[in-house]
Amino acid sequence: MEILGRVPSEAGHAPPPPPAPPPVAYEGTWRFTAPALDSSVPQSRHAVRELLVHQRVPVDDELVESLLLIVSELVTNAVRHAALLSPEIAVEVALSRDWVRIAVEDNHPYRPVALMADQGGTGGRGLLLVTAVTEAAGGVYDVDHTASGGKIVWAALPLPGAATSPPPSR
Repeated sequence: MEILGRVPSEAGHAPPPPPAPPPVAYEGTWRFTAPALDSSVPQSRHAVRELLVHQRVPVDDELVESLLLIVSELVTNAVRHAALLSPEIAVEVALSRDWVRIAVEDNHPYRPVALMADQGGTGGRGLLLVTAVTEAAGGVYDVDHTASGGKIVWAALPLPGAATSPPPSR
């Protein structure tokens, strides 16, 4: 079968493309800074939870818990491993129609590595948890370097009913 061209509409013109969906009320990006201290971990969790509630983001309890775990682990890693070079960290929450992206930025240049912790150890599993939670939710996890030589560690999770579009990039 050979396709010769498009069939014209009744008026002789192709139909207009469908309009882009209007933005949803919860879309946007929020960023806050915190000192690279242990107390910033629960404060960051609380701030992200409050933002999700305040913006009325359509998330279920499981997704909220996944996002809060990711925030906890990323902030904890920044506090434990980057504080010497980064006395302040930044937490960013980006919300789109289909995705929520959590990012933690610090001034330490080294890319974090997920390590297999020994059975008796109490730490070292944070990035393994972030990776597992992100993959289980159908999301994406990565690390980007900043122009100033630091890094941004981020995870993006799809919202319920999300289209298969890629997550928001930085």
